[in-house]
Amino acid sequence: MSFKDRIAQGLESGWKVTDGATLTENITAEADVVIVGTGAGGGTTAEILAKSGLSVILVEEGRLYYQKDFKMDELTSYANLYQEGMSRVTKDGAIAILQGRCVGGSTTVNWTSSFRTPDATLNYWGKRFGLEALSPDAMAPWFDGREVRHSMSPWEMDPNLNNDALRRGCEKLGYSWQIIPRNVKGCWNLGYCGVGCPTNAKQGALMTTIPGALDNNARLFHGLRAERLVMNQDRIDSLQASAMASDGITPTGIQVTLKAKHFVVAASAIGSPGLLLRSKLPDPYERVGKRSFLHPVNASVAHMPKLVDPFYGAPQSIYSDEFNFRNGVDGEVGYKLEVPPLHPAMSAGVIPGHGDTQAKNLAGLPWMQSVIALLRDGFHEDSPGGTVSLRDDGSPVLDYPITDYLWKGLRNAFYTMAEIQFAAGADRVRLMHLDSDWYSSWAAAKAAINGFAMEPHRVRLFTAHQMGGCGMGSNPEESVVNGFGEHHHVSNLSVHDASVFPTSIGANPQLSVYALAARNSTHLAQRLQK
Repeated sequence: MSFKDRIAQGLESGWKVTDGATLTENITAEADVVIVGTGAGGGTTAEILAKSGLSVILVEEGRLYYQKDFKMDELTSYANLYQEGMSRVTKDGAIAILQGRCVGGSTTVNWTSSFRTPDATLNYWGKRFGLEALSPDAMAPWFDGREVRHSMSPWEMDPNLNNDALRRGCEKLGYSWQIIPRNVKGCWNLGYCGVGCPTNAKQGALMTTIPGALDNNARLFHGLRAERLVMNQDRIDSLQASAMASDGITPTGIQVTLKAKHFVVAASAIGSPGLLLRSKLPDPYERVGKRSFLHPVNASVAHMPKLVDPFYGAPQSIYSDEFNFRNGVDGEVGYKLEVPPLHPAMSAGVIPGHGDTQAKNLAGLPWMQSVIALLRDGFHEDSPGGTVSLRDDGSPVLDYPITDYLWKGLRNAFYTMAEIQFAAGADRVRLMHLDSDWYSSWAAAKAAINGFAMEPHRVRLFTAHQMGGCGMGSNPEESVVNGFGEHHHVSNLSVHDASVFPTSIGANPQLSVYALAARNSTHLAQRLQK
């Protein structure tokens, strides 16, 4: 390719980027604002603050990977680009957690689905948490602005056959379906979004706000782990950080001290509560790390009569919200239906069976189709979420018990997914449950699901959406930050990521984070310039 990559160009032009692995002695640096995390929240915040004339330092624990590193190779990509080498799980190991760990955070590896926060969710937050200022009308201009900044629009090409099966099944059964908006520009429809976009089409933080911030004199440290925020009376004085070796995981022993007037934590719904807990910041009502949500996801796979090639093409382009708010906002648990791409390594980690059984199942991968259900947790008293705490080494871990209320929703989702797949013409369907066989009719699948033991490790569960743990609200007794993301008890600390969501949202979260961070950063810039 003759054109110059945006990151390569910026590095050549003199961006202030420091790889923690290259530091040979302890250093101290200072800025108006230090931002921890470079994902949807951190990138947005950095660009807006830097453009307003404030000096900004960005801190990223992962490394800076860009076009030259994105080779559509699952194994190296999962190891390099994901938290814990893509082996992150909940405390009991029952839920796999897919989360980015690189510059751009999860926006570098997500599947590009770009939804506004549902009106029902925003209205519920207003009523339940005193967040009336985040009404759908008030948020609309912020969503508009971010949709432009990240080139979000409904996918215009035909869905791949994997996604089209969801459309066909829904149409046959009379369920609603829609086209997913995607944040892409000049997309080649390759399908490898989850391992870093090799064509720079994905308009995540890596291609938009991070370059925007660096063009405006922001400084980026990557390979630098934020250890703790150091308080001096009611303010944070500095961030203590550890440099990581070029393997991205071994601390080198070099310490970096970052001082600022204001600190923004945007390290994710697992990383942000972890940092606040390590820092022992004021938390009089013990709210940090509580009410963490996941959109727990279960899945169903089908064998289709014709080739599907579920590894090619835009990974997500069709969805159904038929069941998302069907029982009201706080009735029986709702779920959003989407389709996951099925790449070989990812599929091997999800599809049951070992050895010969698994080899036989995976031989059918080109004919395989899958549907996932994203449960909308956090809106009902029997869905209180999980808790982030610290392991002995200070790293965060999420304990997420599945309640009977959620198990019932997961069973209902199994029924729905199998029914849709048979309606779409599947020969056989298998639920992602250890007791599931392949079923050749909807009646047989339904009877089997009736008898499934719904318990951890028997149901294959995963999530790519982490929310909550630093929840926002007007009442400090039940929240960590206010509606502007400002910490209730620390005067120069804001949180700008999905950890501030007081519930899950019922949609893929990137646009919700972008919009809320844009609103709250604009407010912060005005506050800091006074």
